Amino acid sequence: MNPKESSEITVKTLLALRQGSDALRAITENLRVKEMGPADHIRTKHEAKAFVESGDLTAAEALLKSAQARRELNQSQSITEKMTQQNTQRMCQ
Repeated sequence: MNPKESSEITVKTLLALRQGSDALRAITENLRVKEMGPADHIRTKHEAKAFVESGDLTAAEALLKSAQARRELNQSQSITEKMTQQNTQRMCQ
């Protein structure tokens, strides 16, 4: 297991970060939006902004689930892309 994954952000953490100054930036950093694709990065930021404005517990849970799914999707797509490139290079040699 990746050390970053072992320190997953929780709903309680999100609620605490929401109270701080520059909450949106702090939340998006903790959700590791930079590990997502560009479109997912933007979607997650919009969801985080909606959560910051509402403070809804259900929105926090949904935000955590979608952010994790988006990171995992981006990671698997990246791995698939690398494998495809390697196979293409082997076939061209």
